[in-house]
Amino acid sequence: MARRIYFLRHGKADRTAWDGADDRRPLTDEGREALERSAAGLQRLDLGVDLVLSSPLVRAVQTADIVADILGCAGGVVVDRRLGPSFGPGDLAALLAEHHEGRLLLVGHEPSFSAVVGMVTGGSRLTFRKGGLARVDLVRERPPRGSLEWLLPPRALGA
Repeated sequence: MARRIYFLRHGKADRTAWDGADDRRPLTDEGREALERSAAGLQRLDLGVDLVLSSPLVRAVQTADIVADILGCAGGVVVDRRLGPSFGPGDLAALLAEHHEGRLLLVGHEPSFSAVVGMVTGGSRLTFRKGGLARVDLVRERPPRGSLEWLLPPRALGA
């Protein structure tokens, strides 16, 4: 049976209104509200997520916290630096090896999410919108290989 992995791009974090370090840039109020609506849509999908892993960047951690809270994830949120902007296929393989059971929801960034999902799924070309969610069903974990089952824009989740 294939293992399901979910990839969620962080919510809206405005670059123009922020003058601090990029890794500290928070979600906007609009981004937070949209994620709360999206998380309710995720709840209706009944994803069965066991653990949420997040990039350490503030906007990703905020996204992960909102989603984990609404989904009632018993495992909570684990912050992992490998999910930062330079996330790659080797990082995915290492995360899968460390968290070898259950369904994971990974929260991170573009363009690395599109690149990794594309490589894992044999060359899929896609772009994650802010708050977009993809499901990949893995048939092999080392190296990660699988199929892209769907990619949902935030509006499909209720944002």
